Amino acid sequence: MVLAVAVTAGVLLFLDRVGKHLTLRLPNSRACVVDSGGSGEILLDADQMANAATVAAVGLSRQVPQRAITVALATVWQESKLRNLSGGDRDSIGLFQQRPSQGWGTPAQISDPRYASRTFYDELLKVDGWETMRVTDAAQAVQRSAHPEAYEKWADRAEGLAKALTGDAAGAVACTVTGEPVKRGPTATDALAAELRLDWGNRTNPVTAGDLPGLALPVTESRAGWQYAHWLVAYARDLGVKRVRFTDREWTAKGGSWSKITADPSDGARVLAEVYGSP
Repeated sequence: MVLAVAVTAGVLLFLDRVGKHLTLRLPNSRACVVDSGGSGEILLDADQMANAATVAAVGLSRQVPQRAITVALATVWQESKLRNLSGGDRDSIGLFQQRPSQGWGTPAQISDPRYASRTFYDELLKVDGWETMRVTDAAQAVQRSAHPEAYEKWADRAEGLAKALTGDAAGAVACTVTGEPVKRGPTATDALAAELRLDWGNRTNPVTAGDLPGLALPVTESRAGWQYAHWLVAYARDLGVKRVRFTDREWTAKGGSWSKITADPSDGARVLAEVYGSP
């Protein structure tokens, strides 16, 4: 549960409820906006956006249907508000609030968003008829929550976010990154390549981006290109991504939005991720 508690000098403060504890946090100034189509805009902070992108990427790397990604996102929205929590109710941990005592894995495993996502999809795909269930019923079949209807209130937002992260729309994920980049130069490039492989497995084969610091991700069709492009924007803060370019669109960290550009002949065959250069 997130409670707004005060407005001081124009700043709204929040309390995050984790189990029985309340922790104070400031709103994340590096806001992300997701155009979910008919459902309007979804506002997330950088941590939430990156976690959502990982949940979707793990599903895409396993070739699960978009509906499965919708169910997974609705589940983490309800269980953790898209945050990789260190605790929760009883021994619950992580994005999905999975419990070691119920056989989900060790605390270290469950704390890894990729592991948690993989195990959720594994269990969901075992449920007979999950594809035609309501989102809340499919999620409940895996989670066995004491509040089985709770997931349904996130269904529309989860569907919109899943469509964006699975490449249904161009330029649907936009984040503004302020302040100094966390990583730069070769450190950023190496970290970017490592994170891509962790989320996407063998599906992606990033290569160096010519004269620019960064990587290029070869693609054969537009949908896959937007999957990568949106993931790169979602992780821009953490991985020092300065610019993402695909087809005739370009996103910049400073501007925080996608703009039309004059396309190069190679722009439809790769997603370009430029990182900040060395200081």
